[in-house]
Amino acid sequence: MINKLVIFGVGLIGGSLALALREAHFCKTVVGCSRNAVHLQKAVDLGVIDSFTLDPAEAVRDADMVLLAVPMGAMGHLLQQIKPVLPADAILTDAGSTKGSVVAEVEQVFGADFSRFVPGHPIAGREKSGVEAAIPDLYIDRRVILTPLPHTDPQATAKVEAMWKATGALLERMPVALHDQVLAATSHLPHVLAFALVDTLLNMPQREDILRYAAGGFRDFTRIASSDPVMWRDICLTNKTAILDVIAAFQHNLGEFAAMIDAQDGEALHNRMAKAKQARDNYVIAVGSTG
Repeated sequence: MINKLVIFGVGLIGGSLALALREAHFCKTVVGCSRNAVHLQKAVDLGVIDSFTLDPAEAVRDADMVLLAVPMGAMGHLLQQIKPVLPADAILTDAGSTKGSVVAEVEQVFGADFSRFVPGHPIAGREKSGVEAAIPDLYIDRRVILTPLPHTDPQATAKVEAMWKATGALLERMPVALHDQVLAATSHLPHVLAFALVDTLLNMPQREDILRYAAGGFRDFTRIASSDPVMWRDICLTNKTAILDVIAAFQHNLGEFAAMIDAQDGEALHNRMAKAKQARDNYVIAVGSTG
């Protein structure tokens, strides 16, 4: 059980964790910290956190678990603020969508041998953001990937795993580099495509007609373009290499589709579409069978 959990960034991810741990009676006290007092007071009013402070150093005093759920671009400065006062036995973890950049910043601030940092990433979310979007069942049967390093304290990893298991999440471990490559393909690229598609349509002369008559396919495909732009800007910048690699692969494949359409090669086009449909159908079946 956690005595004092400190959440930096009490939004959808951090707020949902707090609510889930409350329902599981796994945490005695939850303290929130950010630069926005109004936002944090809202979190108190909603029963997500017990109290808040705007001072990171004050927040982590006496904490035994600290979650960094802030945009990737804010990690480095926050780590510098909490380092002098982080309790010696406190465990530091995060919820960032990229792991290589966070690991590098923790090592830069705390040293390469800092053993109480357990990098993590809950694979759960909604297009809505903010503490108002937080729900206690967000993580039930959702994967949470931990990427502990060779020098990470096994007990620290076990405690972070126990925290996430209390929310109903499914725990997996993965190397840092593999995590960033997998997420670039399965999450980061789709978000870039959704943002880029909407941006493309907004720059077309007939954009008003296009948006007026857009049907369900447009709505479904672009749903994630309603995600937080600050968060996704930072993800793109911090996972640059992996995202650019998968964008290049997608551009190549899209070029092949364009060539088939231009050549009126219906058979080749059908075969590629059928192959993609089968793969997607198999994925949906597999996901359904595992919850």
